[in-house]
Amino acid sequence: MTHWPFIAASYALGVLIPLVFGIAAFTRMGTARRRLALIDPRANRPGANSPAAGSLAQHAREDA
Repeated sequence: MTHWPFIAASYALGVLIPLVFGIAAFTRMGTARRRLALIDPRANRPGANSPAAGSLAQHAREDA
């Protein structure tokens, strides 16, 4: 028996394991984002959905 099956298996695991970890992290991030959206008190503020909310550009426009 040659060593090539073991080398192929190690390369396959080296690709598959990080891929599985990445997919799991991506799904956990989506779940965490949805859970945070349910409890985030900042979502109820006026202007919270505007892209410049809380930025210096918005404060400059309000002062003008």
